[in-house]
Amino acid sequence: MTRIILVRHGETEWNRVERFRGSADIPLNENGLKQAELLAQRIAAEWKPVAVYTSPLSRAIKTGEIVARLFQLSVQVHPGLSDVNYGDWQGLTPAEVKSRWPELYERWRTCPENLYFPGGESLDERQQIGVAAIKEIASRHPGENVVCVGHTVINRLIILGLLGLDKSYFWRIKQDNCALNVIEKKGEIYVCATLNETGHLLAQEFMSKR
Repeated sequence: MTRIILVRHGETEWNRVERFRGSADIPLNENGLKQAELLAQRIAAEWKPVAVYTSPLSRAIKTGEIVARLFQLSVQVHPGLSDVNYGDWQGLTPAEVKSRWPELYERWRTCPENLYFPGGESLDERQQIGVAAIKEIASRHPGENVVCVGHTVINRLIILGLLGLDKSYFWRIKQDNCALNVIEKKGEIYVCATLNETGHLLAQEFMSKR
């Protein structure tokens, strides 16, 4: 059985203040670095991955480097794990997008099927790229454990695509910063064994409240 440990990168300032990020290259903030350390410890407690693949964006690469360090591995950048290109929306807050593209923003929040971001790309395009990337990576590592570091949108699209679910389920999947998902490949079937696990971040939350 091949196991894909699909994770989301740690927190950035644009996560904290909620701006559309997509393909904009925003680094991890201090909290994101701490989250990545906890994620690495969580993975090391249960698995020994043979490879770590990441999106080309620095927030994913840094998260992957922190994980890879525990296993004496080097990060392998894969463009198929990059997030969607929001085009004209990138860098804007949800309120700003809503005021400029009210109908399109409503579609994004309620039924993102076939959505095309102005000046960017469609969810369909990005999903095809992401699913193909995971299948390619899985074919390289039969019977092994692999970590893949992506982003909130691409991770949701990958999970839906591998499970054969349409995009009407997009908002029913959470992808928190430094959450992990475990996807098992059994023959030609992909099974989601773990979804949006964040228990490893509870220690950080507890210490911040003391």
